[in-house]
Parts: sequence; C-alpha cells; structure tokens
Amino acid sequence: MITAAIWLSFAFGLGLLMRLLGLPPLVGYLAAGFLLSANGYETNPLIEQLAHAGVLLLLFSVGLKLRLKSLLRIEVLAGSLLHMAITVVMFSLLFHQFTGLALGSVLMVSLALSFSSTVVAAKVLESKRELRAFHGRVAIGILIVQDLVAVAMLSATSGVAPSPWSFALLGFFLLRPLLHKLLDLSGHGELVLLYGLLVALVAGGSSFEYVGLSSELGALLLGVIMADHPRSKELADALWGLKELLLVGFFLQIGLYGQPTLVTLAHAAVINIALVFKAWLFFFVLLLFRLRARSAFLAGLSLASFSEFGLIVANLGVNQGLLSQEWMVLLAVTVAISFALSAPFNRHSHEIYERFEDFLHRFESHRRHPDDEPVKLGNSHLVVMGMGRVGTGVYDELKSQGHLTVGLDSDPGKAELHRKAGRRVLYADAEDPGFWSHLDLHGVEMVILTMPELEAKLIAIRQLRKLGFTGFISATALFTEHVQPLTDAGANVVYNYYDGVGIGLAKLSLEQHAGKTANQQA
Repeated sequence: MITAAIWLSFAFGLGLLMRLLGLPPLVGYLAAGFLLSANGYETNPLIEQLAHAGVLLLLFSVGLKLRLKSLLRIEVLAGSLLHMAITVVMFSLLFHQFTGLALGSVLMVSLALSFSSTVVAAKVLESKRELRAFHGRVAIGILIVQDLVAVAMLSATSGVAPSPWSFALLGFFLLRPLLHKLLDLSGHGELVLLYGLLVALVAGGSSFEYVGLSSELGALLLGVIMADHPRSKELADALWGLKELLLVGFFLQIGLYGQPTLVTLAHAAVINIALVFKAWLFFFVLLLFRLRARSAFLAGLSLASFSEFGLIVANLGVNQGLLSQEWMVLLAVTVAISFALSAPFNRHSHEIYERFEDFLHRFESHRRHPDDEPVKLGNSHLVVMGMGRVGTGVYDELKSQGHLTVGLDSDPGKAELHRKAGRRVLYADAEDPGFWSHLDLHGVEMVILTMPELEAKLIAIRQLRKLGFTGFISATALFTEHVQPLTDAGANVVYNYYDGVGIGLAKLSLEQHAGKTANQQA
C-alpha cells in the first residue's frame, strides 16, 4: 500500500508540474517512472497488468470510433508498408556502421524503431477529437497495419505459432448482433462499464492472447465490432475515466524499465533526431497518395514517435540472447523521450502547420484525394459546424423555420448518417486551414460553431475573419473561461452551455407553471 501511495504521489506531482508548464501530464508520468527507478523501485506484475489493461481499453476505445472501410485504403496499406521498409533500411545501415551488433540484432532493433506509438498517437488524436478526421483515420489505419506487422514478427521470432483455434475468433463478427443486444440489456448504469470491460479485456484481450494472437489487436477489433451500435459513444464515455487512470500505470511502467546513465541519455537523444526524418518521410509518402499537404503533415506529425511495441520486441531479443539488457534500457529511454517530444508538438500541430503552410503546400499534388476535395456549400446561407447533439438540434430548428442550412462535420460516418436522416450534412474538417481557403462563402449570412474543442472554434473564427467574412458568428462554450477568447477572436455571441441550461430550465419551468395555473383558474 505504501509503494502504491508513493507511485501515485510521484505521478500526480510530476503530472501536475508538466500541466502547469504547458506540457501534457503523460510527460510527467514518464518522468515519475524514471525517478522511481532511480530510487530503487522496479516494475511488478500488478502495475504491468494495470498498464496492459489501460492499453487494451485505449485500443478498444479507438476501435469504437473506427470504420473498417477506412482501413482498406491504399494510402493506409501501401503507405505504412513503404514507410516501414525505408525506415528499416535506414536504421539498419546506421546501426551496422556504428554498433557491433550482429545482422539479426540490427534488423530487430531497426524494425522495432520503425513502429509509431499507438498509445501516444491515439491519445493525442482522441484528446483533440480528431480520430475521425481524415488525417486521424489515416494515422490510426497506419498504426493498425504496423501492429499487425509487429504481431507477425513476434509470432515468427518467438517460435510460437497462432493456434488453429485462432480462426474461430472470426466468429465474433458473426456474434455482432448478440454483442449489441447485450449492450442494450445492460441499461445505463454500472453494467455498461462492466460490459465494456468484459468485451475489451476478456473477449478482445484474453481470448486473442489464449490462441497466440495479440491481445491489443483483439481489443481493437472488438471495438470495431461495437462501433456501429447507436450507444457506442455512451460505452466509450463510461470507460473513459478508468482508461485514463490505467494509462498512468502504462507510462509509469515505461519509466521503470531501468535507470538510464548519462551515456544512455546521450545515445537516446541522438536516436531521437531520427524522428524528424520519420515525420518528413510520412509526409512525403502520404503525398504520393494525393493527400493534401495539411492532411499529410498532421498525420505524419501524430506518427512521429517510437513505439511501445519496440520495447516488446527488445524484450524478446533480450530473452533470446540477441540483445543485452543495456539495449533494453536504451530503447526504453528512447521511446520515453520520443513520447515527451511528440506530445507538445502534436498539441500545437495546427499552429505549426499554419506557420509553414506556404512552404508545405509546394509539395502538394495537383490531383486530390477524394476525401480531400473542397467542400461546396451551394445556396445555403446558414452553416452549422459540428453536427453532434447540439449541432443537430440547431440544424433542425433552423430548417424547421425555413432557413437554407448546411451542416459540416469531420466524421464522415456521422455525416453519412445525417444524410440518410434527410439532413444536408457534408464531411469537412473545420480545423483545416486549406478547407477555409478553398471555401466559397458567397451568400452565407451566419456561421454557428458547435464543435466541442475550443481550438477548433478559435481557428474557425480567425479563418472566417481573415477571409473577410462580415456575417454573424456564434459559438458554444463548455466553460466560462472559454467565453472571452472566443469573443476576442471575433465571435458575435458565445453561448455558455451551463449558464444556458439554467436559464432555459428556469424559463420553461415558469412557462409551464403559468400555463398550469391558468388552466386551474379557468
């Protein structure tokens, strides 16, 4: 109990410090792990199980927001394999030249460093609500292909082939109706949380691991199976807090792999220089498949890290005598540093792109990917950006009053569902500067911003005003401290959710009470 209290104290203290410094708390969790390691603490089976559960829940949550058809794209399959091949060749040449490793060990380390972190990328994209944006779907698709390659490599090098029973797991796709029905029967309380844990950790994790497959892959696929359920978002929300807590254990575990020396830190820092090459390579590879510069840049930046799978591969190499324990510590530090570097850059990815947009745009192909085509608003004079529950309510109310309205959303699946329901909703990423620069606003009188993230609304407002839009802009605010930045950016009116709910409830209560009193008196 005392050990757990110390771990929690270190994690919270350093996580809070990083937050105050403007860095993601996960950087603090990594630092806490290294400090604990320096003070003699080591990882143990409990924290390993908690960390593994956190990763499985994260991947299950990612799966809940994915569409399978988005993975079967040439930019995902060919792009990921091409990038991995070039990266492995580059690292192999460098390690063969500057280390005394045998060829087999060189290839193992090089392949380990070719992976990008699923945990970091998924967490970054999820925190910015960009998992379903075009660049987010491309990035996650590439990560899944990499994970499949990693699973194949681990199976081949460990000498343990998947069980023949592994094919039976395809039955989960046939059991989709049953899995969906069980979620319906779970109600809306704690059973939803328990059911999510059962599907992610048992059906998705343990069953795949039992037959010799990756438990991470299982959790992801079970999430995909549940993704088209109407209550998939509710399931994801129920798991959110527990998932975030367990992931703290994962980042602590990374730091507890060993105490680095100054030489180890120096070598890890040198290896991390390759992240620049890794990001640029993703950028140019994705441009080959006609992605816009903006989409290629954001996807590449989210993938510019080394992977936790590299540590799994390194551990396998240590067990087989191909790598020394020092290499395991070096890769752990390398991965941790890449996490610390990747997080802040991704946090400001849109601002970085805006600064270098003119330069990056030069490399863009004249032929566009179908998902990157400019959006045409037609003759609509009211635009609603963000077609969640609030945006849908706004759209329906405006349409019922006879206004020509169009909705925009960065989730193509959600846009398709709205179109089937009779709404005119287009796929568009409101945070895309390229989207605004190619947008014809002629005839548009009002833009209503209902996206949940503050950054997206601020970018949209600034882009509108930059383009000379003089019409009316309204926006929602989740917190009181968001109101002033939105107003300063150029919004004409900002609606605070919680203040508005209180006012609306008061007005409705008074109206209903007055009507009831009048009826009684009559």
